[in-house]
Amino acid sequence: MTGRALALAALLLAGCDRATPTPPAGPAAGAALERSAGAAGLIAAPARERPVGVFAAETARLCLVPGDSVLRTGTSVDYGAGQRCVARGSARPGSTLEVDWGGGCTVALRYDHDALIVPATLPAACDSRCTGRASLAGLRLERLSDSVAEASRTRGADGRLLCGDG
Repeated sequence: MTGRALALAALLLAGCDRATPTPPAGPAAGAALERSAGAAGLIAAPARERPVGVFAAETARLCLVPGDSVLRTGTSVDYGAGQRCVARGSARPGSTLEVDWGGGCTVALRYDHDALIVPATLPAACDSRCTGRASLAGLRLERLSDSVAEASRTRGADGRLLCGDG
């Protein structure tokens, strides 16, 4: 080996001898970091903590905006060629999101961190909200936005605002 190569090898080996810094121990460090990130607005609140905004999956949309004593809500799915659903009504947050789309179509949506899940089986009264073979059953809608302004402007498959004033 040349002197230069020998010096380079010595430098590389000297760098390997340094101690690796140890991260803070225990789950408390991770929890503290999580709290700090949430307080700084870097992590969105889960759907259960702030059930407002727009939730979506492919051609399905669900909006939630604050109303007088309940949330205004609307849901739409459009599969094209006359296969669509549009439902508007109110919702009450709790351990589940109780949605009333009127006429006996009342459904408990389940929270899954930042998603809302429509049950696989719906009351027969919900069938009138759909045309063709479309259904709202079994949808999993991920949060797209927690903006009330965006939720207020979300349109359904019928072209009307889903969470409009009335």
